[in-house]
Amino acid sequence: MTNPEVAILMLTLFIVLVLLGFPIAFTLIAMGVGFGYYAYHQAGSIHEITDAFNNQIFYLLNQNTYSVMENDTLVAIPLFLFMGYVVERADIVTRLFSSLQLAARNMPGSMAIAALITCTVFSTASGIVGAVVTLMGLLAFPAMANANYRNDFSSGVICAGGTLGILIPPSIMLIVYAAIADLSPLRLYAAAVFPGLMLAGMYIVYVIVRVWINPAIAPKPPKDVPYTRGQIYFQLLTSFVPLTVLIMLVLGSILGGLATPAEAAAMGALGGLVLAVLYRSLTWLKVKQSVFLCAKATSMVCWLFVGSWTFASVFSYLGGHDVIEHWVVAMNLEPWQFLVMVQLIIFILGWPLEWSEILIIFVPIFLPMLDTFGVNPYFFAMLVALNLQTSFLTPPMAMSAYYLKGVLKNQIQLMEIFKGILPYLAIVIFAMVLMYLFPGIALWFPDFLFGPYIP
Repeated sequence: MTNPEVAILMLTLFIVLVLLGFPIAFTLIAMGVGFGYYAYHQAGSIHEITDAFNNQIFYLLNQNTYSVMENDTLVAIPLFLFMGYVVERADIVTRLFSSLQLAARNMPGSMAIAALITCTVFSTASGIVGAVVTLMGLLAFPAMANANYRNDFSSGVICAGGTLGILIPPSIMLIVYAAIADLSPLRLYAAAVFPGLMLAGMYIVYVIVRVWINPAIAPKPPKDVPYTRGQIYFQLLTSFVPLTVLIMLVLGSILGGLATPAEAAAMGALGGLVLAVLYRSLTWLKVKQSVFLCAKATSMVCWLFVGSWTFASVFSYLGGHDVIEHWVVAMNLEPWQFLVMVQLIIFILGWPLEWSEILIIFVPIFLPMLDTFGVNPYFFAMLVALNLQTSFLTPPMAMSAYYLKGVLKNQIQLMEIFKGILPYLAIVIFAMVLMYLFPGIALWFPDFLFGPYIP
């Protein structure tokens, strides 16, 4: 039954309920089942509806749940999560930050640079924004505060660096995107390598220039260091190199076609355990905590998929996708205008919503239109991936700010964090403009590895 007015009401009501604080996954399921019951009841079916449960929406919900359970791509999510949680709890990140801090001590804003590099490396191993921001808030912020770094500057570095995990491979977000858009996760990973490194590099350049202009925000550390240069290099060798090698092996095996994302994630999970053993920091309690957190995060993602696919199916059945597509096509936009409009919508949605809601609910609305406007889906995916960084950095619902505030409590004011993250929000937007002007930033590497994309 086509009833676009009901579909638009369904979408509007979902946004209102999420803003009121209802759990996203179960709100999606409830909305999908509720409106789907109405939709399929009105349309009828081959079976006579004689009781309250004889409705096709329940069959759809069951099938969507089964589809999530048998999706091979999603198997990589719990394995990558487990690798990240093991690395986090094995104190590997603490060693990494300490050694990078010493190695960069002669550079402007050395602690901030060390924090950004640590966030970048840890993000690739974890992909969990909350975990990265929380850990770096406990680890790096006190160190920068003791060195008289300005609070807003320190908090901006941690919040911006912590969000890189949803962009730099192996990213959980890209796996979710691949499943939603039916794209190759290998091509998505390859397309995200240079945009991710570019954004991290732009953050570091900003820190250096900002401190060079105003040294008072990040005073230089004392020159006397209780370590020789050889000892510092040895620390780097035993902290930075092992974790980086593990990440490169995982990512390289995926991009080289030697392993699927799930197989590479399994290798990464095993590698994380091996590193924890080598560092003598693996305990049964830490393994239990990692397994529990992994199961908790994975179940959230899986229920999000069940809910989103049910919601999207009903929304499309009611004609919601068609009315939006007809409205956009009727505007006679140029491809660049279409891209600007979509990215602006995603940017605005980033104020009240997180990346998961935006990616699972709203991005699929625009995916069928890419062929109409001749937009490469992998290029579009990278624009979205960059844009989703803003969902963590845009006040008043900048989740990275709340993660940091949650662990620092009275050590910093929320407005100080908001002030600190605004420059990085501008850098993300600049990076999007740069990638639009030079699409090869995203498309050259996947084309080099796998050949030109053919729709």
